[in-house]
Amino acid sequence: MSTLSHAPARTYEVRTYGCQMNVHDSERLTGLLEDAGYVAAPAEQQADVVVFNTCAVRENADNKLYGNLGHLAPVKAAHPGMQIAVGGCLAQKDRGEITRRAPWVDVVFGTHNIGSLPVLLERARVAEEAQVEILESLEVFPSTLPTKRESAYAAWVSISVGCNNTCTFCIVPALRGKEKDRRPGEILAEIEALVAEGVTEVTLLGQNVNAYGVEFGDRQAFSKLLRSCGRVEGLERIRFTSPHPAEFTDDVIAAMAETPTVMPSLHMPLQSGSDKVLKDMRRSYRQSKFLGIIDRVRAAIPDAAITTDIIVGFPGETEEDFLETMKVVEQARFAGAFTFQYSKRPGTPAAVLEDQIPKSVVQERYMRLVGLADQVAWDENKRVVGRTVELMVAEGEGRKDTATHRLSGRARDNRLVHFTPVDRDGSPVDVRPGDMVEVEVTYAAPHHLVADSPVQTVRRTRAGDAWENRTAPKPVGVPLGLPTVGVPAPLPDADACAR
Repeated sequence: MSTLSHAPARTYEVRTYGCQMNVHDSERLTGLLEDAGYVAAPAEQQADVVVFNTCAVRENADNKLYGNLGHLAPVKAAHPGMQIAVGGCLAQKDRGEITRRAPWVDVVFGTHNIGSLPVLLERARVAEEAQVEILESLEVFPSTLPTKRESAYAAWVSISVGCNNTCTFCIVPALRGKEKDRRPGEILAEIEALVAEGVTEVTLLGQNVNAYGVEFGDRQAFSKLLRSCGRVEGLERIRFTSPHPAEFTDDVIAAMAETPTVMPSLHMPLQSGSDKVLKDMRRSYRQSKFLGIIDRVRAAIPDAAITTDIIVGFPGETEEDFLETMKVVEQARFAGAFTFQYSKRPGTPAAVLEDQIPKSVVQERYMRLVGLADQVAWDENKRVVGRTVELMVAEGEGRKDTATHRLSGRARDNRLVHFTPVDRDGSPVDVRPGDMVEVEVTYAAPHHLVADSPVQTVRRTRAGDAWENRTAPKPVGVPLGLPTVGVPAPLPDADACAR
């Protein structure tokens, strides 16, 4: 009598670099791998398959990737059958260069064919040679692929991929391609399915999210989409990223202000405050237009928290140009600024511009900008002290929560708040990621707030239920009896405390 033996499932690890689009793509990569029978590697165990989902925006992205690949070479040599895959923007850019510099890599795939990963891994294993597949255009919209979301209560939803802009510093359009939009019905169907699973917050994603609709000729498609999302029952918070000032129109501001579930937070990339530098960057707006958008958003949504991106040291930037950026930071009163030193990227028009700024000058300006941006953000955060804010309890947002005995959450305006989970009697409050609490802010720092006052209200949510279901220990053993067939029972209604 023969016995059947089953080999253990192969394990995987996905390492993600770069923007939110890459994070969302990695959720699809993990979904594809698990759909193909792979399982996530335990924290202390070397994975059988390591996937790098790369970014090409910064100059050190190349160095970081090849450094990590170099560290894995002896690991792979010591683990027969281990495979390494490289995908994302850097893979789209470097193509065959990756296997030339790191011949121990098994698979290279681009931004347009993430769905090919399981097949390419199997092909590389059988053929015992590297598989490189880079498509020049998108064949299948990524949202149709299996997805394993990182969060049970919040989700990314892509509304478009690619970008039609030609910013001289940016390589993304060359790697992600021209903008392709999803139809509104597909987007809303995905959101409704997510809400049915317990998700209560979605972030709409696009390289240029407010240009949505260009492919089917509707200039107000994005504002209409925001209003439609606001009518999805059970969806409590809607965010979006990242818009472009050139296409940011008043109908979007009105939709934000008039749709209660669209959160009062806005990320509006400035890049530079100098009209001359903006022209050299091919950013089709100028300082006055940018500040006009900020003013109109604040007029319609007084408590909006506005964040931005800024590049220091773009070729040809003078001290006067830099001071124009500093002026905008002071005037716009950003709640946070992601600041970058200009990084020359081969293949971009800016890489061959004359008058590249010396590193020492860029560094000095960068430090001055960071100092001002942090001070402005701190001053803006101090204005929140004493206010009661509603938080969605988060998982993994507070790195020091264990040491401080706090939990963390995001306010409606997306500010990060660390709070003490006790009630007015000092008793612990039972809250889960995805639940809602109200707290009074007691302290402000440049990049976060603290609420060490008692929790005022707790609202247990379907999102918290979803998190609890996901993290509950799985039953072990062999179940007996026949399986049941039918529609899953709906999630129970969330309890709500009186406000």
